[in-house]
Amino acid sequence: MKHAPLKQNRGSEFTRIHSVGAARGENVVPNDDLVGPIDSSDEWIRQRTGIIERRRAGKDVLAVDLATTASLEAIQRAGIDPQQIGAVIVATISNPVVTPSISSLLAERVGANPAAAYDIEAACAGYTYGIAQADSLIRSGLAEYVLVVGAEKLSEFIDPADRSISFLLGDGAGAAIVGPSDFAGISPSIWGSDGSKWDTIYMTGTHAQYRDGEIDVWPTMRQEGATVFRWAVWEMAKVAQRALDAAGITSADLAAFIPHQANMRIVDEFAKQLKLPESVAIARDIATTGNTSAASIPLATHRLLEENPELSGGLALQIGFGAGLVFGAQVVVLP
Repeated sequence: MKHAPLKQNRGSEFTRIHSVGAARGENVVPNDDLVGPIDSSDEWIRQRTGIIERRRAGKDVLAVDLATTASLEAIQRAGIDPQQIGAVIVATISNPVVTPSISSLLAERVGANPAAAYDIEAACAGYTYGIAQADSLIRSGLAEYVLVVGAEKLSEFIDPADRSISFLLGDGAGAAIVGPSDFAGISPSIWGSDGSKWDTIYMTGTHAQYRDGEIDVWPTMRQEGATVFRWAVWEMAKVAQRALDAAGITSADLAAFIPHQANMRIVDEFAKQLKLPESVAIARDIATTGNTSAASIPLATHRLLEENPELSGGLALQIGFGAGLVFGAQVVVLP
């Protein structure tokens, strides 16, 4: 049967990140505030993680509040009308409700209605997943601009006595406006997952188990630190190299390296594995922000550009990796 030809959208040939915005929890939490319940010390935390302090939000501050602050800054810096935003993507594991999404409320708050809105639950790789999807949405003609946000309030899921991950985590949000470009500003993305390691970063139970009295404490996060460290360093270095290859560049072409801020030892080992020249600026936001999962890469990008504005226009390799296990990486031109 013959049919009438269908129309298909075509968008911009190229895309780039036009701007970034940031919001961190308002409370500064030094290591000394946390060492009692885990029977540890400031020195132990610094040696293992490189963290001096982390930022956490107050009781009445939600992930969407942090996302709103970061997004409004990104929109203002991009110089666009919020009505030009065709999609709002929020990467998060901190939505306090199963539904509705954080992104739908965020779209309303920033004036982007009736933009498409959806959340991504890809933990620490969520922001890179969002950038990959924004790139595709714009090039396919489904959106002119896309707001991509990583937003987390991880302090809601911490057991103060846990020595595996609790002292790592912080609260914050980072936002990016992705839009059309007259040059290639986002390389092909390398992404994937390894469900065989599903239980290496996990929750101590389900909310249903807590409700039914099968567990007597609120479910919190845990990790198998040694397994995660080995995977992050050895396997993710390979993914980072694949991202460089897909972009058609080498590490010598980079202005910056912005990995997920999981642990300073991982960041340092990553740099060695990739043989990064000394000219490459390396994001180390974890020292004073902590590990903010999906928010960590945009927050680290924002700080790197604030402290080193000359990096603007240079190439940055960004890579996220975490619970799932999941990973995503691409090379971007810094806004």
